[in-house]
Amino acid sequence: MFENCQGARKPVGPLDGGVRGRLDGVVTDARGLVLIAEDEIAIAQLERRYLDRAGFGVHVEQDGVAALEAIRRLRPALVVLDIGLPGMDGFAICAALQEVGDPVPIVFVTAHDDEVERVRGLELGAHDYITKPFSPRELVARVSGILRRASAGTSPSRRHGRLELDATRRRVTVDGVAADLTATEFDLLLALVRQPGRVFTRPELLAQVWGKADYSGGRTVDVHVAQLRAKLGPPAGIRTVHGVGYTADEHPG
Repeated sequence: MFENCQGARKPVGPLDGGVRGRLDGVVTDARGLVLIAEDEIAIAQLERRYLDRAGFGVHVEQDGVAALEAIRRLRPALVVLDIGLPGMDGFAICAALQEVGDPVPIVFVTAHDDEVERVRGLELGAHDYITKPFSPRELVARVSGILRRASAGTSPSRRHGRLELDATRRRVTVDGVAADLTATEFDLLLALVRQPGRVFTRPELLAQVWGKADYSGGRTVDVHVAQLRAKLGPPAGIRTVHGVGYTADEHPG
């Protein structure tokens, strides 16, 4: 028997296991961080469980204002966004992200199969729209499909100064010579060089690379940056921004 995400309203409160405000059950090489903005506790738990099983990192928020702040802070790969959130509804969140040109993919979730709502959500930039009740397996399939298409639209190879990163083969070369990086080191380097000049905080890198929002784990980031610098030397082009985090040089040597 398939489980369904129903639309029955339950009182808002902390999710079981204290999941609100942190990631839960995430593997190191997760397929990407998915942020769930959903105030119905049972639905949020079910969505989280199935996305976690599929290998995604998951972060849950139950309030619209907190969800928007978490999207900006954690930079998830995709957002599963309930329209009827307290504090700030899904449409307002989507509009706020569009105003600043944030390209994060969004799957809208609603209890109403209403054409006007669907059109409005798609016009605001949503990638997909799903109506309660729905199968969590269907949600996972839609999330996977959106991220797969987004990945297919990007170049597998990226140059950064004297470095060349091949995302398909997960290989880095320095002046044509292969560098021996671990999977996590490669993911960290790729996260930085994808947006040269942007300063990433340690919590942002923990969320993107390790799929966790344990902010006390900033030392983990520092250790891996040190390992990248040791293996790649000056071509790594990773600059420390004291008191904040790290950035990849915009004009590496």
